[in-house]
Amino acid sequence: MLKSPNLKIFGVTAVLSLLMSAANSAGAVPIIKIDGSSTVYPVTEAVAEEFQKSKKDAVKVTVSISGTSGGFKKLCRGEIDIANASRPILNEEMKECNKHGIQFIELPVAYDALTVVVNPQNNWANSMTVAELKKMWEPLAQGKLLIESD
Repeated sequence: MLKSPNLKIFGVTAVLSLLMSAANSAGAVPIIKIDGSSTVYPVTEAVAEEFQKSKKDAVKVTVSISGTSGGFKKLCRGEIDIANASRPILNEEMKECNKHGIQFIELPVAYDALTVVVNPQNNWANSMTVAELKKMWEPLAQGKLLIESD
């Protein structure tokens, strides 16, 4: 496993360039396979398209969606080059990669965020606290309409 506390985040484009260089030096047709999280997919797909254009289509980048766990499974089996993930790799996934001799670097590219927007026509919510938002999205709230009035 390749990990470094001093690892600088240099982006998906740099990773794609490194993979392309390795493929070219091996004499293989450069195809970079990426799979994993649906959350990360739109960013990766956009970067892949721009990367292919910048290389004048001299490299092919495929981006698929099998979920974070599915991407890690494929990475650990050596089926893909990059695993998109919406969470860090789990210990059991690290062990599986190590078992197959797969070395990896975790490279944060973006962080998820949540924005709460209230429709201007709303007539019942003047303000919401973080505690109220948490209550709305906790597992016990699933399938229930939680409206409290003063």
